[in-house]
Amino acid sequence: MHYLVIEGNIGAGKTTLATMLAHELNAKLILEQFADNPFLAKFYKNPERYSFPLELSFLAERYSQLNSELRSTSIFHTLTIADYFFMKSLIFAQNTLSGDELQLYKQIFSIFYSTLPKPNLYVFLHLPTSLLLRNIKKRGRDYEQSITAEYLNGITEGYFDFFKQHPDYTFLIIDTSNIDFVENPEDYRRIKSVIFGQTYPRGVNRLTL
Repeated sequence: MHYLVIEGNIGAGKTTLATMLAHELNAKLILEQFADNPFLAKFYKNPERYSFPLELSFLAERYSQLNSELRSTSIFHTLTIADYFFMKSLIFAQNTLSGDELQLYKQIFSIFYSTLPKPNLYVFLHLPTSLLLRNIKKRGRDYEQSITAEYLNGITEGYFDFFKQHPDYTFLIIDTSNIDFVENPEDYRRIKSVIFGQTYPRGVNRLTL
């Protein structure tokens, strides 16, 4: 394996796990750059007005970052770990856009998407919505506090639809409801073991830890 994606809904712990694994395994780490997006806070306050410019800006930022990072070679790293996949752009856009805006977005997305490398393994950290909301509240980002359960449910459904539509990928969905890989070293070892300790067939693979 040379390209691993760690994904999940907002508050699932994807960035934390990707960072922990990359540091231990001396992997190249690609983290989504979202903090400086000028539309993000505005979107959470007024999604109807700012959804289209937000999604377009994320699309451009993600493509630019992934196209650069994934195509650059390094003699120091044999593994690349990213905390998002480019398809995330379409999943979120389908939850916020509609009509002509969504159709235009899909056209632009498809042009970018076809040129990017695909991961060897796509890990999805699954948590119930109640725990996602708890984690969002706990980390205390002001612009995230207005996120609703309905919005998170729509994102989760979007991911699962994506998995069903791409049987040529290898997906590993891990239910992490009963573990804490940040505070418990044994839980971290367990999740690392299921990611790297075996080979999974193409399609959707599910595990509960």
